This record gives sequence, structure tokens and C-alpha cells, in this order.
Amino acid sequence: MFSIKGPGRHPSAGAGYFWSLLVACLTMAALSMLRWPEDTHLFVLGILSFGAGVIGRMARRRHSPGLLPVHVTAMAVSYIVLLTAFYVDNGPHLPLWRSLPTLALWLLPSLVGFPILAWTLRRHPLLRRSRALP
Repeated sequence: MFSIKGPGRHPSAGAGYFWSLLVACLTMAALSMLRWPEDTHLFVLGILSFGAGVIGRMARRRHSPGLLPVHVTAMAVSYIVLLTAFYVDNGPHLPLWRSLPTLALWLLPSLVGFPILAWTLRRHPLLRRSRALP
């Protein structure tokens, strides 16, 4: 997300993220099936994260400047949901996170991620340019 946009590094990293996301979501599905009643939330978060990633990838592959905000939003939501799943599942075992209430594990990734997403949607030069196009 921090690399220069255009052909080369950013699309390659994005493809790597997408395929890694698929592996992570398949892993989440397998793990939640092993402990189904307790880990249903993991399955749902995996589906939501991968779904957002698919929407983001499809929006960018259409090469329409009007879909750039959709791409950015969907990829960011995918990452936020992935982090939420990680912290909800692993937070009780991590040094700093184990002292937080369970609700914080669910909300902190969104409380940090969505303001960054909103700032990016308002200020990023490529997104400002895509809004200016007819």
C-alpha cells in the first residue's frame, strides 16, 4: 500500500496480498471447522475479509478511474477484518493484548483502520484526481 502506484511493484504486491489472503482464509475455514461452535466467528471474518479482497481486486482490474475508491476501500476493509480476526483469535495469548477486554480486540483494528482509510480517501492525490474526472 505504500509503494508507488502504477505498473510494477504495487500490482505485484497486491497480487501477493490477494493470494496470501486466500491461503489465510482457507486456513481460517479449516481451523474453524475443527472447533466449529467456538470458532464460528473466525469463519465469518475470513469470508468477509476474502470477499472484500475479491471486490477490491475486481474493482482495480476493470481499470476504471471511478472504481479506484472502491478498490482502496475494499482492500483496506479486507486488511482491517483480517487484523480483527487475528487479534480476536490470538489476542488473549499476546502480552499486551491479553490485558484488554474482549470488546477491545474486536474494535481496535477498526478504530485505527477506518480513520486512516477516511484520511486516505480524502487526501490521496490519485483518489482526488479520480474524483475530478468526468
